Amino acid sequence: MAVYRGPVCKLCRREGVKLFLKGDRCLSAKCSLEKKEYPPGQHGQGRIRKSEFGKQLREKQKVKRSVLMTEKQFRIFFKEADSEEGPTGANLLIKLETRLDNVVQRLKFGASIKQARQLVLHRHIEVNSAICNIPSYTVKEGDKISIRKKSREINLIKDNLEENEDAVLPEWIERDSSKISGKVLRKPTREEVTLVGGDIEENLIVELYSK
Repeated sequence: MAVYRGPVCKLCRREGVKLFLKGDRCLSAKCSLEKKEYPPGQHGQGRIRKSEFGKQLREKQKVKRSVLMTEKQFRIFFKEADSEEGPTGANLLIKLETRLDNVVQRLKFGASIKQARQLVLHRHIEVNSAICNIPSYTVKEGDKISIRKKSREINLIKDNLEENEDAVLPEWIERDSSKISGKVLRKPTREEVTLVGGDIEENLIVELYSK
């Protein structure tokens, strides 16, 4: 399945929750889900009965779409999480939370996951002083994530830094006083995962892939 390039607001409406794919716009009155609290399409306002499989599928789609991953990429992350010690569901969510593009967003270098991914792909982000253009790169304890020196004057990046100068960050990462770099202090816990606002039933995803 190719990368989705359509209107991202439709994804939120389809899943019935805010995926925060447009950053702060999702918190405003302009959010499409605030205006149309039903799935897109001509049958969106009809009654929808969810089977057990349907619930599992929607939970998986909700998480997968919140990080803009393809099905193939998501399955790879699930298999890696399943091979690690501990609950598979929690492992999966922590792996998704520590993707480079997600950490760039958490550090407020990007206003949304989509914007953060573009910053990574366009080589504006460095990990341990080396350019990294792989959004799925998993950050580790002690990694330093910074904005490339040549990119610090880009208006979009400057605006993000100014607007989020005093933003509260997750406890497992920190930003330096210059606000242009951050450090991974430790691996986040399951409770610190904030994908889709943290409202995730990961056991449904495990059940779906375990069939």
